[in-house]
Amino acid sequence: MGSIPLIFPCGRVQGKEDVMAKKVEAVKATVISVKGTCGQGHKVGDSFTITESGIQGKICIHALYSMLPAAFAMLFDVNFPWLTDADKKTHACPDAANPVVFEIAKVRQT
Repeated sequence: MGSIPLIFPCGRVQGKEDVMAKKVEAVKATVISVKGTCGQGHKVGDSFTITESGIQGKICIHALYSMLPAAFAMLFDVNFPWLTDADKKTHACPDAANPVVFEIAKVRQT
């Protein structure tokens, strides 16, 4: 039996080229700074992982919602030209009064 093709929300069917081109297996976000009191209790060192099949770990829904576009792009190995390290970026949660800063990093296949 063959594998079942993955159909993306835009209607495009995942082909062999998509699977072979992918070098990133996950994106890991780690808290690197907390100023004030995080409503969800995030502390420096807390982390969670995003894969194509879901999220593993604890994450504030507001922080997740704000970082998801960049994290999803990084999952598909997009490079942002303004970053000095193409595999890492920082992202602040949207709570300006109590900002939590995450480092988002690509987890490459070994």
